[in-house]
Formats: sequence, structure tokens, C-alpha cells
Amino acid sequence: MSPRILVTGGSGFIGGHVVAALRESRGGDVPPPVRLVLRDPGSLPRGVDPADAPAADVVRADLTDPSSLRGVCDGVDVVLHCASHIGADERLTEAVNDHGTRALVEEATRAGVARVVYVSTAAVYGQGPFTAAPPGGPPLAPASPTSRSRVAAERHVLDAGGVVLRPHLVLGAGDRWVVPGLVAVLGLLSAPLKGCAARHSVVDVRALGRAVLAAGLSERELSGVHHVNHPRPVDSSELLDTVADLLDLHLPGAPLDIEEARTRLAGQPRALHHLDLLAVDHWFADDGFWAGVGADPGTGFARGLSHHEQWYRQFLYCSTTDRGSS
Repeated sequence: MSPRILVTGGSGFIGGHVVAALRESRGGDVPPPVRLVLRDPGSLPRGVDPADAPAADVVRADLTDPSSLRGVCDGVDVVLHCASHIGADERLTEAVNDHGTRALVEEATRAGVARVVYVSTAAVYGQGPFTAAPPGGPPLAPASPTSRSRVAAERHVLDAGGVVLRPHLVLGAGDRWVVPGLVAVLGLLSAPLKGCAARHSVVDVRALGRAVLAAGLSERELSGVHHVNHPRPVDSSELLDTVADLLDLHLPGAPLDIEEARTRLAGQPRALHHLDLLAVDHWFADDGFWAGVGADPGTGFARGLSHHEQWYRQFLYCSTTDRGSS
């Protein structure tokens, strides 16, 4: 009998790809016994036909309302916790990421769930540099309310013997932060960045979805923290050049080094923040993870990103259109 799986955040960026991985694991048919916990049951994950919803056991619950989670883990073997709130609202991030995760883990413990997997972020380490950093190697130094609340969420999961996955830059359909942020920096610079060899861990969101599922179903002992990124890091210049080429960005200026770029971005604090992150290593190693869970890390950065070209073009076009009409 297939394990009974609960997924939170199944209509979101990463959770939607976890649900897609579930479907792919059955050749595109209705996924194995799975319960989707959604704040809005009308918002089904991508690829889930409304006709399949009864088989998927869609349950309404809200992480900001712990009482709504009562009983959601009953009869479940594995919890794949992909839901989180990212934003400047400190009270909401605390309610969802900290208190909501604690309530979910308590329910999982009460129901006798065998494994809880939580999708966190390498941002819990704060600002770099981090060079080939092993899981849990650097001290935790979260620099934002979101990251602080996710550290708290991790603690609840780890205290219960669960698994924490820390990807760094997650790329692909649904990414509204990484590639759009790089496009914004390049647009302000109007020039490529030269000579920046700082290395960054990346992961295709499709591979991450497979990894989350594999971690949940693995028969191996996986408790603790794991980095989930493609084994080969990407340097900043390659990262930016690939994005510019893929999306046909017009960059008329001569290539800039980091200091020249900082000067050009003076007065643009958000862009300067992105540039400062690009300037130093954010490379998080975990060579044994993929083989250990039997998952495929994907084809690598450039080829993987090309699969999402159409989605990024459409998203950036809509974003530009929305700004133009506001």
C-alpha cells in the first residue's frame, strides 16, 4: 500500500511542484493517497484537475488558525510541509511560519506520522560568504523577519525528529523573486557584470519538488538538516549572462565590475542588496543528498532555466504591463 501523504502549500510555488512530482511518480495519473491542505480549497495546485480533487482529499485549513489543523494528520504517514509566508509583515510571518508549523508538527506527532519534511531556506544563515558550506555548518544568523520565523519553524520540526531541507536560489515556473530580481538589477545597470566569480547554489524547482517527495518516501534515516541544490554552483557572471541571453535583455553599456556597479546603483537599496549578495559566495554543499534519496538534481543551471523561458517571459511581461497601467 502506498504511503499516505499530506502536502501543505500545494497551490504555491514549491508545493505545486511537489504535487506535480507526485503525479509524475504515477505516470501522470491521480497521485498516490494524498491529502492537500489548502487555505483556499478553490485554489488547486497546477496540474490537478478539479475532477481529481476528491481523490486528492482536499482539506481546508489555515496555518494562522491552529484550531483548523485539528485532525488534518489523522491517517497520514508522511507530511510534506511546503507552506510559508514570505514578506515584510512580521506578525503574519510569525503566525504562519512559526506558530503554524508548531501546530502542524504537534498534530503530526499526535497522529503518529512517521516523517515530517519541511522546506526551509538557506537564507536562515544570513549573509555570506559561504563556500562549500556543509548542512548546519555555518551558524544561524537570519537577517529578516521571514528568515527568523523560518528558523523557529525549523526548530519545531527538528525537535520532533523531522527533516529540514534548505535550498538556496530556487528557479523555475512560479519564481517571482530570483530571476525577476536579477532582471531588475541588470535593467538598472544597463550593462553586464564582469569578473564576478562568486559562486551560488541553485536548484530547478522541478528537481526540488522531486527531492521533497523523495525525502518524504526514502527508507533511509534522514532526520536533520540537508542542503538541496544542484551539485555544481554557478558564478555570478554566468548567472547574470544566462538570464540576459535567455530573455534577450538589451544591455548597451560596457561591462562593469562590482564597484562600478555599486556606484551606478547608488540610491537603489533593493538593487544594492541583490548586488551585495551576488558579490560573495553563497555555495551550500551536500554531495550525498541526491544519491541518498534517489532523486535527480536536474540538468544544471543553463539547460534547466531554458525550460522555464516562456513562463518568465510571460510573468515579466505581465509585471511590466501592470506597472504601466497603475
